[in-house]
Amino acid sequence: MRDWQWQAHVKHYCRYHVVFVPKYRKKALFGALRREIGAIFRDLCRQKGIELIEKN
Repeated sequence: MRDWQWQAHVKHYCRYHVVFVPKYRKKALFGALRREIGAIFRDLCRQKGIELIEKN
């Protein structure tokens, strides 16, 4: 997935860092909810051809 983008005088490689934070920064994501959200993120990454590097 390392596709360099070329324009007139520019060459760039765009990568993204996405952080998911609940509205109230409590430890609200436990158990089944945490597993379900993880499955949703993995499925979205698979559909878009994105590599999920880390999930805490």
